[in-house]
This record gives sequence, structure tokens and C-alpha cells, in this order.
Amino acid sequence: MDWTVIQEYLPLFREAAWLTVRLGFAGIVCAIVVGLVCAVVQYFHVPVLKRIAAVYIEISRNTPLLVQLFFIYYGLPKIGFSTDPYVCGVAGLAFLGGSYMAEAFRSGLESVPSIQTESAESLGMNRRQVMQYVVLPQAISTSVPAFMANVIFLMKETSVFSAISIMDLMFTAKDLIGMHYNTLESLFLLVVFYLIILLPISILGSLLERRLRYAGFGA
Repeated sequence: MDWTVIQEYLPLFREAAWLTVRLGFAGIVCAIVVGLVCAVVQYFHVPVLKRIAAVYIEISRNTPLLVQLFFIYYGLPKIGFSTDPYVCGVAGLAFLGGSYMAEAFRSGLESVPSIQTESAESLGMNRRQVMQYVVLPQAISTSVPAFMANVIFLMKETSVFSAISIMDLMFTAKDLIGMHYNTLESLFLLVVFYLIILLPISILGSLLERRLRYAGFGA
């Protein structure tokens, strides 16, 4: 292990890590929005839209992110929809993550017994109040473990971005290995920076899960 090489590579990996975090965060936020929409559509059995959401979830969950990125980056320009690699990366992560988030949110919503919503409605609550005070607190508590697992999964999936020439952590490591053959040092920094990114998310998820373990928000 050559520590001089590691010190020389640190700025490159730091810049790549920052890019990875920014793209991953943007993709995860978009995935949360897509997942919420699909989960609500399925929970309330919205005609037509429910079937569209179901088809989207099946396609997204049963195709690799790499294939989805290739389709967006190389396929769409053939029909006139060109995009830069960064937008492609965020869109691919949102497309994949939206289906996983949708299932996590839907399972949380459907975990609330129907007798509770019926009881709330019998007490005079409208649909908004039932969702706000009865369903959502319990659904959030139930969804947190799956939600945090999806966040970690999607952040790790950013390593595929190197296939469309995004200079993320994986691209930087492969590029340096190809140019200078410092394989051990490059892979060491790759592992270290992914741990720096993912360990805090994992710890935060564990703390949040314990805090929201019960629908009473930790009571």
C-alpha cells in the first residue's frame, strides 16, 4: 500500500464522492415522489392509473438499472430525446427506485387495519383527517425499515453510473487503475468513500427505526 499515492488520489475521490452524493440524493428524492404517487394510486384503487402503476412497478423491478440507463442514454436519442449523462443517471435511479419506494409505502398503508379507518370515519373524521391522524402515523412507522433499505440500495446502485461516463466513484477508480495500475490504492479509496457515504445513512436509519418503532412515535 503506497500512502503517497493515496494522498495524491484523495482530491479526485473527494470530488467524485460529492458528485455521487448529489446525483444519488436527487435520484432518491425523485424516487420518493414517484413511489408516493404510485402507492397512493394503488391504495385508493384509482381506475386505470392503478393498472399503469402496477405495470410500471413490474417493469422497473424486473430489469437491471444498467439496462434502464442504456435505454435512456442510448435508446431515447434514436427517437429524438437526447439527454446528458447526469440527467440520465437521476432519471434511471428515479425509475428504478420509484417502484421499490412504491412497494414500501404501499405495504405501510395497507398494514393499517381497515377497522381503524372505519372507526375513524364513524367518529366523523373526513378522509384527510383519517389519513393524517390514523393511517399515516402507523404507515410511516411500518415503512421506515424498507424505506431506509431502499435508500441504501439506491445509493449503492450509483456505482453503475460509470457505464454512461459519469465521473462518480466507480468511474474514478477504474480510470486511475487503467492509467496508473495502482489497483490496491484505488480500490481501497473506493471502499473507504462508499463507507463514508453509506455508514451514516445506515446508522441514521437504525436510529429512526427505533424512534418510530411504534405508531406513537417512540412512546
